[in-house]
Amino acid sequence: MSYFEEEEYKKPFSIKVWEKIIPFVKQYKKAFILAMSFLVFVSVFDVIYPLFQRYAINNFIVPGSTEGIEKFAVLYGCILFTQAVSVIFFIQNAMKVELNVAKAIRKALFVHLQKLSFSYYNTTPVGYMMARVMSDTGRIGQMVSWGLIDMLWAIIYVIGVFIAMMLLNVKLALLVMCIIPCIALITMYFQKKILNINRKIRKINSKMTGAFNEGITGARTSKTLVIEDKNLKDFSQITDKYYNYTLKATILNAVFIPIILTFSTLAVCFVLVRGGYLVINDAMEFGTLSVFITYAISIFEPIQQIARVFADFVSTQANIERVTGLLETEPQITDTPEVIEKYGDNFNPKKENWEHLKGDIEFQDVSFKYPDGDEYILTNFNLKIPAGTTVAIVGETGAGKSTLVNLACRFFEPTSGRLLIDGRDYKERSQLWLHNNIGYVLQSPHLFSGTIRENIRYGKFDATDEEIEAAIKIVAADSIVKNMENGLDTNIGEGGDRLSTGEKQLISFARAIIADPRIFVLDEATSSIDTQTEQLIQEAIMHLLKNRTSFLIAHRLSTIKKADLILVVRNGKIIERGTHKELLRQKGYYHSLYLKQFEEETGAAVLNKK
Repeated sequence: MSYFEEEEYKKPFSIKVWEKIIPFVKQYKKAFILAMSFLVFVSVFDVIYPLFQRYAINNFIVPGSTEGIEKFAVLYGCILFTQAVSVIFFIQNAMKVELNVAKAIRKALFVHLQKLSFSYYNTTPVGYMMARVMSDTGRIGQMVSWGLIDMLWAIIYVIGVFIAMMLLNVKLALLVMCIIPCIALITMYFQKKILNINRKIRKINSKMTGAFNEGITGARTSKTLVIEDKNLKDFSQITDKYYNYTLKATILNAVFIPIILTFSTLAVCFVLVRGGYLVINDAMEFGTLSVFITYAISIFEPIQQIARVFADFVSTQANIERVTGLLETEPQITDTPEVIEKYGDNFNPKKENWEHLKGDIEFQDVSFKYPDGDEYILTNFNLKIPAGTTVAIVGETGAGKSTLVNLACRFFEPTSGRLLIDGRDYKERSQLWLHNNIGYVLQSPHLFSGTIRENIRYGKFDATDEEIEAAIKIVAADSIVKNMENGLDTNIGEGGDRLSTGEKQLISFARAIIADPRIFVLDEATSSIDTQTEQLIQEAIMHLLKNRTSFLIAHRLSTIKKADLILVVRNGKIIERGTHKELLRQKGYYHSLYLKQFEEETGAAVLNKK
């Protein structure tokens, strides 16, 4: 659980926090105003119903007469009908507010997430973002509509009842009202305790769900490691906590409800004693006493509701802080207003102003450290990469091979120095222009739900079927696709989970190729493909990379022998550079890496022959 959730009940209610969601509510102010207006009618009718009861008792029941009952029945029926219509319309409009406000915030979050820099996704858990977009927005929409409705109804009803009682009998009204502060204080105290425990219950419930998920998805691993007993002990600890907190909540409710009922009964007793005395002495009508009894019984529920809703508002404040905190997160990489004016942004690109990208890349005195790091990865780094050059970046796992590529692709920007694309600082052009010219194939590629054809078309939305089939052939995936149940129209499942990792990489290759990018980035892109398929792809790759600037991040050194330039990375620093032959002649770190891999591959080949 996040820090925000821990702090939720320690923060006082703040209007300033709630003001941040007013722009989203304003979009649907008509529905909001209508919901509140119809609710006022409902609240007023709830207050006057007991007055009808008073009239009926005093004019029909006590005198034993039915004179004028027809008009009374018609008027009462009209009031009932009007209230029923008001309820329908206020529920309809409240639902619109709830759903549309949540939708508007989700849309704003989704759009904002598209604008955030690569570094944000590099450091922020997916679960955190999902909780903001789904859970928090739903809670806010619910409180803006139903929370305010409950609060408004309760306030209007309490005020209306107080006015009605004062008009009927001031002394008896004040007698009932003197109990209200006691009820309010007790309700606020217990609501705070109950809501605090319920939050802990929800937190433990989340852990319990996570434990269930791990127990099911990791069942095979648990059995192979023989840790079922440990899993059971961990799960038992969680369920014991859940039981203890649930029991505490139950006990608090068991104490709270009788206390409220006691005070409510006490108020009714006061009314009966004092009001009964007045009725006996003909100082009050019997119908008026009936009204007071009804008000005394019913007034305590809205008071409890006000306390509960207010506690919910304080609780929901944390949801607003998390959502607005995400919306207020500034992208670390942004285009200047001048660049946006000329080239457009992610959602409104002005492609007519986009220059053709040749692929010349130059690092000029570039120094770089990650936003969350203290140590410089690059210091006064200079490198010219002419268009069409194939640059291979090699090193052991975790050495920092992706840093140069992240800078060249503008996923990060230099801490100091400049990076030029085709002779111009790449900050002078839009990020979208650059990214539109990059084909990126990852070691663990992401595919979208849908068919193979649809996934390849993400690289080029207007691609023809012939272009898609050609791309499939180039990456040697045509034979694999033909063997699938529906060929290119085979549904690959969520995230491509119906395909092997190697098959996913082939599809991502085809997706990158069909976009015809000027800059290619292959990040360990053939690591999950068998050797025979890899050889076919390597031939296709070398053909495709001609006249394109490309970066090959590779672990297998045998795959980058033909690269024009090899950069050797160790501990986040570039320690050697040159061609394959030049680096072997230097007999440095690259030489030792190559010999080590050669021995491993030779040993594996011998074992395979046996």
